[in-house]
Amino acid sequence: MRWLSNFLAFQLGWLTCVLAGAQQWPWLGTLSAGVIIAWHLWRTTPRQPEIGLILAAGMLGAVIDSSLSVSGLLSYPSGVLLPGTAPHWIVAMWMLFATTLNVSLSWLHGRWQLALVLGALGGPLAYYAGARLGGVEFARPLWQPLLALSFCWAFAMPLLSALAVKLAPVAAAPAAAETDPATAQPPGCATADTSE
Repeated sequence: MRWLSNFLAFQLGWLTCVLAGAQQWPWLGTLSAGVIIAWHLWRTTPRQPEIGLILAAGMLGAVIDSSLSVSGLLSYPSGVLLPGTAPHWIVAMWMLFATTLNVSLSWLHGRWQLALVLGALGGPLAYYAGARLGGVEFARPLWQPLLALSFCWAFAMPLLSALAVKLAPVAAAPAAAETDPATAQPPGCATADTSE
């Protein structure tokens, strides 16, 4: 099933990025994310909307994580190319996360309240797990970076989910799309191939 392989690939990429960043091998994490993203795009038709979504997520992640880094709330042991910016491996991780939005997280489409709650809770938990593995360090007191992450992800998750729908409206809601009786397929093209 496509959603399961998508979920597992993201988890593998996330773990590789965090551990590689923690062990001073940041390019290994970025490379692993790149390979998984390329594999995802190879299985996706059409690719252009998905590429746009992945790039948008990378830009959003770069802004959010750089802001948190400049503020002193987060710091990273490796992969920072310019002082005060997010490390390249975490930007790659944001791009990797975008590959889930039309596949294993497609159930969030149109449910912005649920996306907000999931972002507000899941974002800080993911960073906390990353900190436990040595990929990121939090400022003290701990509640400050966690609260900032909660706000950032409460904003980012609904935004990215909405962007996924906007860039790929047919794939985002295939059940709601009208069926073309001549082809028994939804009109237009699906963004993510879910045939597996």
